[in-house]
Amino acid sequence: MAARKSGLTIGLVPTMGALHEGHGALMRRAREETGYVVATIFVNPTQFDRPDDFQKYPRRIETDVAFCERLGVDAVFAPEVEEVYPSGEISAAVEVADISSRLEGEFRPGHFRGVATVVAKLFNIVAADRAYFGEKDAQQLAVIQKMVADLNFPVTIVPVPTVRESDGLAMSSRNQRLTPEQRRIAPVLYQALCAAEGSIRGGSRLTAEIKGEALNLLSRNPAMRIEYLEVVDPAAFQPVETVAGDVRITAAVWLGDVRLIDNVLVRC
Repeated sequence: MAARKSGLTIGLVPTMGALHEGHGALMRRAREETGYVVATIFVNPTQFDRPDDFQKYPRRIETDVAFCERLGVDAVFAPEVEEVYPSGEISAAVEVADISSRLEGEFRPGHFRGVATVVAKLFNIVAADRAYFGEKDAQQLAVIQKMVADLNFPVTIVPVPTVRESDGLAMSSRNQRLTPEQRRIAPVLYQALCAAEGSIRGGSRLTAEIKGEALNLLSRNPAMRIEYLEVVDPAAFQPVETVAGDVRITAAVWLGDVRLIDNVLVRC
């Protein structure tokens, strides 16, 4: 790569497309901190636990490339599935044990195996110095950080804070699939997380008590189906019974056939 030969620091922003301002924050950070920015656009089939979710995932490559150009991205890598998985099947894959077994890993079997494997592939293809990931997918971020540490990938992982709409809803490509009524309800997820955080700020330390108000808020919206809401250790994503240090409150809910996830980090 010419950028490497020129001594430029390479920044990588892995995405699945359907780009929005959350991705924009990653690209701007990479632009500020590196000399050459590569964005990848690849809807990775191996991280979807449901075929219908893979099929429904929004794809708009021309709009996404234009988005990258406006933000000063130097190169866009948008491979076909056959280029990333030439044989059609994967015999060698990356599994980050323990972290991957809970929460998202429990409700989306094989998801993190697919994520870790494709990210490892992208690290090898792009050979970036720094890679940028949003904290909105906090468990995914933890999985990648652990993979990099354990397998000695020569890349620095840079977490970027969640970007939210004016009503608090975390930006996500899946938000495009919400109906107007579902979009009105969706911010309740963030409100519930904030309620749990408020309980901690108010002195609560027992997880059951902290979760109570948040779960009550979610349950008052019958259109919203709760999958999980947990208070976890920020690195291992192990649920805690008592808050004795920093924690991350994380949740997943369904609105119709759209699954939303969100989290907040609480520093104690």
